[in-house]
Amino acid sequence: MDTTTRTLIEVRNLEARYGDTPILENVTMDVAAGEILAIIGGSGCGKTTLLKHLVGLNRPYGGSITIDGIDISNGDERSFARALRKIGILFQGGALFGSMTIAENVALPLQAYTDLTPSAIATLVRMKLCSVDLGGYENHLPSELSGGMIKRAALARSLALNPEILFLDEPTAGLDPVISAEIEELILRINHQFRTTMVIITHSLNIIFDVAHRVVMLDKSAKGVVAQGDPKALQTSSPNAVVRQFFNRQANLSKRSTWQA
Repeated sequence: MDTTTRTLIEVRNLEARYGDTPILENVTMDVAAGEILAIIGGSGCGKTTLLKHLVGLNRPYGGSITIDGIDISNGDERSFARALRKIGILFQGGALFGSMTIAENVALPLQAYTDLTPSAIATLVRMKLCSVDLGGYENHLPSELSGGMIKRAALARSLALNPEILFLDEPTAGLDPVISAEIEELILRINHQFRTTMVIITHSLNIIFDVAHRVVMLDKSAKGVVAQGDPKALQTSSPNAVVRQFFNRQANLSKRSTWQA
């Protein structure tokens, strides 16, 4: 990745709370244009909370978040809407509407946010589905698809408006190793072809080591970031014992699941 590219996401001294309970404190991080960043950490460390703040679902208790120079934490509604047009979101379960066909699901953002004709939308929907290897499945319902196909259909919907930034919440969760590898290859292909910036919440070591350019690790006790950088370097050379233990524990869990399979 070209490290001279502009910073697309800036988080400065972010504080997040649920009621009076602090979840994250003093989180500062950047995401460069075209980068694939993985947000990692143990259960309850605040990964999902951070994601919700990054996409504007939650407003910070303190600090700021800017998307391509637009302050989504303190800006007005018009600025917030402009920032939202720059992002797409792949939810963990896909979040497809079960009563609608795959094509109808993918068409929803185009119908809501563009003035395109129905025929133009239909053409774009076919293109998006082909880009995730689902050409010919336009008229299928989500119930007729496998778990991996549902993930790809949801990915096509998240790409409908050609977002600069794509947020992915556990994109390979619940999938077998073969399908997971296909999703990982698709993520890399989209990043390479379109230079889409990606922020991925994940526990997958394959994504951490083979897909992500860089990781940000959160820790529940620290209520924030305990490490940032190249995952391979952090695994072996981090001065923080919590960081090294996380990687080693994840590697052992991965081996154990492979043996059980």
